[in-house]
Amino acid sequence: MNKAGKVWVVGLGPGDHSYITPEAKNAIAAADTIVGYKTYIDLIKPLIEGKTMISNGMRREVERCETAVKLAEEGREVALVSSGDPGIYGMAGILLEVKEQLKSDIAVEIIPGVTAVSAAAAILGAPLMHDFAIISLSDCLTDWDRIRKRIHCAADGDFVIALYNPKSSQRVTHIEETKEILLTYKSPDTPVGIVRNAKRGQSEVTMTKLEDMLTHKIDMLTIVIIGNSNTYIKNGKMITPRGYSV
Repeated sequence: MNKAGKVWVVGLGPGDHSYITPEAKNAIAAADTIVGYKTYIDLIKPLIEGKTMISNGMRREVERCETAVKLAEEGREVALVSSGDPGIYGMAGILLEVKEQLKSDIAVEIIPGVTAVSAAAAILGAPLMHDFAIISLSDCLTDWDRIRKRIHCAADGDFVIALYNPKSSQRVTHIEETKEILLTYKSPDTPVGIVRNAKRGQSEVTMTKLEDMLTHKIDMLTIVIIGNSNTYIKNGKMITPRGYSV
């Protein structure tokens, strides 16, 4: 019987190799097999030459995790790659759930990465310096009614709000309704930062205000950050004060 292997769940960050952490690169180097969504595998091809690569398409996350666990049970050293941080809308939770479902005793290590929201925030300035909420507008796994309630709660609490998956070609009305909900709690002049392809090649950055948010390009490659009542934009930077005397 083969000695059980291991799965590293590796956060690749936003896409640019300079934002892959040294620990993530070490895990990839130590692995003999790389499992992941094809787009993410393609991002790291220079780092995985000579290794076994197993990739598939979107919405097959459970299948990827099952593959990673079974390979590790055969004694393989597996890097299951995920964009951003694997514990934030990533593969870490799915892998752990699958491991328990399969009653596997393989070793699992989660390697954190730079998230899309932190990458976007760094480009904008410092919009997340106070309490914030991250909300995905995708209703593939969560009912829209529940998402809508979360938007109301975050807006009522005056959180800075970061939106993941804000708009797709089939899902165009959620971002419109989100804007209308936010306008019931926030000023129309509330600063909004829109970042497309954050730290992934040529980032596209727009700073605007809540009432004009939808006049700018927003898609699935975009992170939208809506400020709180104290957020402001000055000299090209979006800033949410923490409360220090400066």
